Amino acid sequence: MSTNHENGSSLPNGSGPGPIETDVVIVGAGPVGLFAVFQLGLLDLKCHLIDILDRPGGQCAELYPQKPIYDIPGFPVISGQELTDNLMEQIRPFEPQFHFSRMIEKIEKTDDGGFVARDDEGQEYRCRVVVIAAGGGSFQPKRPPVANIEAFEGSSVFYAVRRMEEFADHDVVIVGGGDSALDWVLSLQPIARSMTLVHRRDNFRAAPASVLKMKSLVDEGRMQLILGQIGALHGKGSELSSMSIKTAEEEINLPVTRLLPFFGLTMKLGPVADWGLELNDNLISVDTARFESSVPGIFAIGDINHYPGKLKLILSGFHEAALMAQAAKKIIAPDERIVFQYTTSSTKLQRKLGVK
Repeated sequence: MSTNHENGSSLPNGSGPGPIETDVVIVGAGPVGLFAVFQLGLLDLKCHLIDILDRPGGQCAELYPQKPIYDIPGFPVISGQELTDNLMEQIRPFEPQFHFSRMIEKIEKTDDGGFVARDDEGQEYRCRVVVIAAGGGSFQPKRPPVANIEAFEGSSVFYAVRRMEEFADHDVVIVGGGDSALDWVLSLQPIARSMTLVHRRDNFRAAPASVLKMKSLVDEGRMQLILGQIGALHGKGSELSSMSIKTAEEEINLPVTRLLPFFGLTMKLGPVADWGLELNDNLISVDTARFESSVPGIFAIGDINHYPGKLKLILSGFHEAALMAQAAKKIIAPDERIVFQYTTSSTKLQRKLGVK
């Protein structure tokens, strides 16, 4: 189902009856897809974005919404959610349409040289240009092999921290031994009623400094570290109350109202593999002048693409979005003369942005 995302005021969203017509369909609403809206909007191109997640921000907001990012130009430090919120505010003047919790399953060329894209709910989108900004594909957290865990997901079991306050005054159990697990142990311990880290062995993949801080908290009696594996989950309805931990010596019953398992991610390329595009190790091959795929009119930007010297950085995706937009404009309006302008000096662009 297509859901509305609010950021200050509501952005148009959703599907209407029959095919939707637009200039550009963007597959993926992560940071690079969002910035593509801005670059295309400056050129008067309208966009619809389709994302398998239920909100904008992609992997950035889904996996580390409150984790600091240090390599965004002009921001010494910014969280994944802050970056997403800023990008949403930046593109607001262009009124993009969002279709969340959907996956584009098929893209076909039309007789007039455009494309028709179909999502998994049967909605059709007719456009002149398709931009694939789907990161590495569809990232899904690995679910622990525990009976009935699905019943608690979204209420007591979470695979990412979107709002820290949701864990305040709760009995929090975090399972895992990597950076994500240790980072959230240290971040949530001060606000949790109780904090327990469960890992199968006393050998962690996280940064040594984080491990030392965690063990100091254990020595001070401010949290527990249990070496073992998840057993059964117990609760009523969707609310957890306790769980069992199997150690080498015994089975421990532990109170828990919030469980965060960090078992890694599964990346699936999904239907993109069937769209007839030239791939290189499950990434879309593109040129470096337009970031166009082997199919004219279909572009790929961000982590989903491949070219010599590619760096998987958000700032690289922003650069790719800017060049892609110029090429997309030439496809959609081949007879229109494009005059390159700067937002700092162009009154025309400033009016589009609502600042003039």
